[in-house]
Parts: sequence; C-alpha cells; structure tokens
Amino acid sequence: MTNSIEIHGLCKSYGDFALDRVDLTLPGGAIMGLIGENGAGKTTTIKCILNLIRRDAGEITLMGHDNRAEERLAKAEIGVVMDECFFHDTLRPRDIDRILAPVYSHWDSALFGSYLDKFRLPEKKFVKEFSRGMKMKLSLAAALAHRPRLLILDEATAGLDPVVRDEILDEFLGFICDEDHAILLSSHITSDLEKVADYITYLHQGRVVLSEAKDVILDSYGRAAGTAGQLARVDPADLVRVRRGSFGWEGLVADRAAFQRKYRDLLVEKTTLEDIMLFIGKGEAQ
Repeated sequence: MTNSIEIHGLCKSYGDFALDRVDLTLPGGAIMGLIGENGAGKTTTIKCILNLIRRDAGEITLMGHDNRAEERLAKAEIGVVMDECFFHDTLRPRDIDRILAPVYSHWDSALFGSYLDKFRLPEKKFVKEFSRGMKMKLSLAAALAHRPRLLILDEATAGLDPVVRDEILDEFLGFICDEDHAILLSSHITSDLEKVADYITYLHQGRVVLSEAKDVILDSYGRAAGTAGQLARVDPADLVRVRRGSFGWEGLVADRAAFQRKYRDLLVEKTTLEDIMLFIGKGEAQ
C-alpha cells in the first residue's frame, strides 16, 4: 500500500528558526498526531506539505504524488482544516456548496448536505452567526465533501468544548475505517491524540525527536522519581531528561521495564504524551 505521506530530509530556514531534516511517514488507514511546543515547526511542516511555502531541501510525496511536480493531483485528494474557519462571514453553507462545487472535480453536494445534517448546521444561516464549534464542523464538512483520501488538520479542535471535540474525533475514526484514508492531526490537546492517534511525531525546535507508534511510546516511556542521593546512582544514559525540585527529582525514561529491573528501589510510572513534552521541553540532561 502506498503511504499517504512521506517526508524525507525536509529543511526550511527562516534565519532565527529552521526545520532540520524532518522525516515523517504516515501509512494509509492511520492517524498521526503531530505535537510540539508553539514555534516548534508544526505549521511550517504542514505548509511545506501543502506547498504553500518554498522548502530549502527535502522530498515530500502525498499518496505517491510529488507535492510539487504533481501538485494538482496531490491536492485533489486532500482535505484541509486549519485552526480558523476561512469562509467569509456573509456566506451561508448553501453558498459554500455552490462556490466549491466547480472547484473540485469530485465535489458531492449530497454528501456535503448530509454532513450539514449530521453536524446540525443550518443551510440558510450566515457563517457569522455560527459558534466556533459550528465553524469547525462546517470546515470539516467542506473538507470531506470532495471525498479526499487524506485529511490534514492544524489545531482544528483547539478551543472546542469536550462534547464537540468528541463528536469530531468520532468522525476522524470513521474516516480512517477505509485503509486508503489517513489523517495528519496537529494538536496541543494530547489527550485527544491518546484517544485516536496511531502514530505520534514530536517536533522540538525544528527537529523530530520522537516518531513512533503511539502505543509503543506509551508502553515504553516512563517517569522515574527519587531523592537526590538516588539520582547520583543512576547512569545518565538511562534518563532522557531530568527535572529537579526541592524534594527530589523526576526523570523521563525511554525503556520503563529495563529501568525498573536495573533500579528496583526507584518508582517508575507510566507517562503521558504531555509528560514527555514537558520533560523534553523543560527538563535537562543529567
């Protein structure tokens, strides 16, 4: 099966920030969560995927199509939802249908209408009257109405209440039931990614520091803790990052089981994606 996204050696420099040799592979039938601090390069990576900015180096293929040489073919199979709704306030959903139908060769007005019904979006109401959650649902309906094989979402669930987020996440899971479909989902809400993502790629300061199956990450990484005296006995190579406090320390462990066997007197707990981000973003080497 052709991978939905393949990125090799992606570089993009802005002077004070650079994407540095980013590699990423998203197979079909999967959701990849793209995580990282603000300014880590997530949106820059997505813009390079969509060929909205010129990259300095690297190769990107989407559903087997080079995203520059075969841009029209690649984009015909992509649905995109950004963190803001870009439909003008004076438009109504039925206007959006008429505008986008000639743009996409596979636009399905009946499917768009069914998503409006499913998301309880009134056809005759103006976009300016929609709540943020309704606008995101409208953007998603439009992204899905031309039957894409790949969805790219940049903070699409940010600022939404838990009920709306859960509804949208269910839609994502339904979308990838077809193994020819895939989703790249950039999000700061790591709990959502722990629910639905199959893979996680973590960007930190423009570099990929972690890209692996989500279950492998959560099963292997751990959080160790102890006193300052206990830390002195730990081999620095066994800790990814350490955070010191007034009453002891906490450390990020890449292999929880092996660490526990080696240091039986230390407590090692399971960790979350958020914990991993905090350790790498704010921790230090031992």
